[in-house]
Amino acid sequence: MDKLALPPDEIRALGEAVLEEAARYYESLDSRPVLQPATSPALRAALSEPLPRDGASFASLLETLRDVVIRYSRHSAHPRFFGYVSSPGTPVASLGAMLEAALAVNVTCWRSAPAGTELEHVTVNWLKEMLGYPASAGGLLVSGGSMANFAGLAVARSAKAPGNVLRDGLAGTPRMRVYVSGEGHFSIAKAAGMLGLGEANVRQVKTNRRLEIDLGDLDRMVEEDAAAGHLPFCVVANAGATATGAFDPIGELAVFTRQRGLWLHVDAAYGGFAALAPSTRHLFPAIAQADSVALDPHKWLYQPIGCGCVLYRDPAAARAAFSHSAEYTRTIGLERDEAFAFWDYGPELSRPFRALDLWLSIKYIGAARLAEAIENNMACARYFERLVQESADFEMLAPAGLSIFCFRYAPPGYQGDLDALNERILLDLQRAGGSYLSNARVHGKFALRGCVLNYRTTRRDMEILLEDVRRAVPA
Repeated sequence: MDKLALPPDEIRALGEAVLEEAARYYESLDSRPVLQPATSPALRAALSEPLPRDGASFASLLETLRDVVIRYSRHSAHPRFFGYVSSPGTPVASLGAMLEAALAVNVTCWRSAPAGTELEHVTVNWLKEMLGYPASAGGLLVSGGSMANFAGLAVARSAKAPGNVLRDGLAGTPRMRVYVSGEGHFSIAKAAGMLGLGEANVRQVKTNRRLEIDLGDLDRMVEEDAAAGHLPFCVVANAGATATGAFDPIGELAVFTRQRGLWLHVDAAYGGFAALAPSTRHLFPAIAQADSVALDPHKWLYQPIGCGCVLYRDPAAARAAFSHSAEYTRTIGLERDEAFAFWDYGPELSRPFRALDLWLSIKYIGAARLAEAIENNMACARYFERLVQESADFEMLAPAGLSIFCFRYAPPGYQGDLDALNERILLDLQRAGGSYLSNARVHGKFALRGCVLNYRTTRRDMEILLEDVRRAVPA
């Protein structure tokens, strides 16, 4: 049998085996640990082998996947995985991934993927509608929030630079300054470095007690830089900061940037889809004034990793930053919509069919059920905040922001190093496997940090989490 060109009956047999394994995995989530401790040498020993010359049986491969890969993965789909901002994925998206791989579509442009291109336009339009972003805006799916921030900053640089930086570079240009609060994601500084702006030109603005950007400090910095001969050009607002869920006042920042001729980019990679939830919809009306927005469907729309999105209020600004041509990409015999190319709006040429899973999920699940799940995630975080506030030995280090909570163990009268104590608690909690938290630093203090991003999580899981943390406290 040719294992490259499998006959249909063999494809069906392999597919049934994989679907059974996937169903068994979802069925086992509540009973398996979030993380099974392992070491790199042990896993390397279990997986390493010389380059296979001849193929192995699929049953043996499934056995390796089951006994090594699945067993020793960190399970984001577990209802008590609260580490980072990590989606559990959905069963329907995993089925879509099979079709995506079978089609092997390269969504570079309409010519390469007519249906794929139109499906991406449809799904991006749905995301704009969820957010309340202008229908005339442009956008495309990218690999994640970091790439969306990179693309937004690249367009801002091109739009606000005094010359043609794409052709001539930044030599002779004043130092172009970006402003973001101390809660901003590190991908902003990383993007500035890759774009030639320099990480040193990303200025960190103070925050208030709620960890929102301090408008007074921002104004001072912009005036200071302009007086020094630098070029303030972009403000990045957090719509749900990664560490704490902090949400900057987008409306006030929109007024500020418009008055000073600055680009407003909103990093809504984590928090953007809270716009679907009734309790947080009021945070979003001004986002329509942002020049660009970063989103991550692979966070709060529960998509598999690798599905981010960047939106541009003015699509022409994106084309000015990214449009390029070569003979091997020249469209022949196509005009208007059929001549559309995604490479004119972002940094990628080859692009996977990201829209398939997203379209399938939204169509199958519906926006109403997604909004309900997001609302429940935030309710669970608020419930945990209340549990902490009612306890005698824990304290919140910041208000619960969207579905993120930051707290620490702080028993009355404790005279030791609380940072060191909570670091030890975190490690012991993660190794125990019942619940999983990550860490952050809030107002200079080490925090146990959790993010509820799972439609399976219930209030009972929040109670179990606090019980698990107590069990991890050193005797």
